[in-house]
Amino acid sequence: MSTAPENATETTFADLGLPDDLLAAITQMGYEVPTPIQAEAIPALLELHDVVGIAQTGTGKTAAFGLPLLAVIDSDERHVQALVLAPTRELAMQSAQAISDFASHSRDIDVVPVYGGSAYGPQIGALKRGAQVVVGTPGRVIDLIEKGALDLSQVSMLVLDEADEMLRMGFAEDVETITSSVPSDRLTALFSATMPAAIEKIAQTHLKDPLKIAVSEESSTVDTIHQTYAVVPYKHKIGALSRVLATRAQHQSNEESDAAIVFVRTRLDVEEISLELNSRGFKAAGISGDVAQTERERMVERLKNGSLDVLVATDVAARGLDVERIGLVVNFDVPREAEAYVHRIGRTGRAGRQGRSLTFFTPREHSRLRKIEKLTGTQMEEVEIPSPAAVSQFRASRILDSIGERIEKGRLDLYRTLLDEIHDTTSLEIEDIAAALLAKAVGDEGPNARIADDRRGNGKIRREEELDESGEFARASFEGGRDRERPLKGRKTSTTPRHAVGTGTRYRIEVGKKDRVKPGAIVGAITGEGGISGADIGHIDIYPTFSLVEIHTDLSADSMTRISKAHVSGRALRIRVDEGPDGKSHAPKKSPIARKESREGSHRLDRGRGRHLPHSEEHRFDNRRGERRFGDRERSTRGGRFAQPQRKSASKKVAKRRFGR
Repeated sequence: MSTAPENATETTFADLGLPDDLLAAITQMGYEVPTPIQAEAIPALLELHDVVGIAQTGTGKTAAFGLPLLAVIDSDERHVQALVLAPTRELAMQSAQAISDFASHSRDIDVVPVYGGSAYGPQIGALKRGAQVVVGTPGRVIDLIEKGALDLSQVSMLVLDEADEMLRMGFAEDVETITSSVPSDRLTALFSATMPAAIEKIAQTHLKDPLKIAVSEESSTVDTIHQTYAVVPYKHKIGALSRVLATRAQHQSNEESDAAIVFVRTRLDVEEISLELNSRGFKAAGISGDVAQTERERMVERLKNGSLDVLVATDVAARGLDVERIGLVVNFDVPREAEAYVHRIGRTGRAGRQGRSLTFFTPREHSRLRKIEKLTGTQMEEVEIPSPAAVSQFRASRILDSIGERIEKGRLDLYRTLLDEIHDTTSLEIEDIAAALLAKAVGDEGPNARIADDRRGNGKIRREEELDESGEFARASFEGGRDRERPLKGRKTSTTPRHAVGTGTRYRIEVGKKDRVKPGAIVGAITGEGGISGADIGHIDIYPTFSLVEIHTDLSADSMTRISKAHVSGRALRIRVDEGPDGKSHAPKKSPIARKESREGSHRLDRGRGRHLPHSEEHRFDNRRGERRFGDRERSTRGGRFAQPQRKSASKKVAKRRFGR
């Protein structure tokens, strides 16, 4: 399999060798510059080379094979000359429409989509009238072949679109059957978002010395999507999802791109979650394999025109959806296969547009995060779920933004009179009345009336979870640290010796408590950029504006440079050896007893068990009620003693930030 060379300069459609009528059609439709996959695939197919195209969804693959397809077809011949296979009916319909649009501006060619879930009669009738291009799902194509309604004996071009997804959905045998029904001297194009071994096998079996075109990560859809994740226990997912959706428009540069798709695993989840979201005031609908095709089409149209804002869907049902309003993809459940993640997030950030994705991982799914990051070559950013207060603030801001427009419309005398009456009879201040009305308008009934909306199960709070002052979910962490401290039966524990405090070199980094930095973020940045092991990180002291880190290995000049440029909590670390005042350490001198207490309460890594010991005095805040504060959060304690703090995995590489920042 040969490989296409990279383009040194930007090309235009005029440079690709397309026929004049197709070129005129493209220009008329407003297209000037091809995407990378189009720039490479179109000339190759026009020269009758088989092609294997590896590119993410939304990069223009339909035009990459659709334009050459139209170029090789004889419009005077009224038989099937090109067949495009797609994994889902939605994608088949989308591709058929795109090819028809290109053809309508250039030449007289009939394009017929065929797919399951619709009556055979209209599709068979369209084929009998002389369709030249058929776009269909494997199952329906085979059905029509067996019925004698679809003759593929004169097909000159075969396209396998989203081939990896077809294999994942179990269509491998159907693809084999169909490819055996078309002439062996055909032109073949295979497009896929990933290149697993199964796709390699198909390419070797059914393609002749294909030209492999792999779009670089810089030009793929993934690069246009801000990929984030949050650790959310299952029982809190609905509440977390509601708060994310409630503030989604806050993070969109284009107010019209505030629609969202929520991916779940099962049809039952589609029904339950869509009903729950509707009960919470969202314009949501569910789409799954049980939904009739006509209803699916209505849902997609509603999503496009703005009468629907949230679509809850399974993987199969949402394939091929291309709606510009979709600015956010939420993976409510992590896909079983990492490859499916790429297809899911490809519903946003299409054709160069910016999009966002958020994936919910449960505390036990740390390994799945790493698999996805390895597949995409992109490190996902951990974010916080918006708090109920943040949701109320966002809703209130939107109401306040519209006040000026409402004042201009007039007819407010009635309401001014009512406000004056309340003010006179109750002695309430106008400011308090306005604030109370605003709170009620956004659904905030006060702290005493608030009931946790996402608490399920037995109500027990695991150590990985944190709740806010109102008892609602705030954040969680992966369970990796706890799992490592209890080795499996028969497994030997680590014998790595612990470094004594004060035996390493102390370094100063320019990020501190005011930046709400966590030890795990510091460890992740230093190990990731410095190329050292987490076992080499010792005592960590977090001060208001800086931190001191003890490292038990030598850092090269190159490692120092890379670590200095690393950012944690939005600030560069700028690491250097700590000299302290007059060349001495910043740490105050303590008695032997005080030093022992400090060691017991410090941010020192327990490398034998992969966890953090309790926080140091520098990061501890007490109040009279015996509560422990972490920034703006509180955690109750018992018997005047601090509760066990949340333990964070030392492998965490990205600091948490507010969602969308």
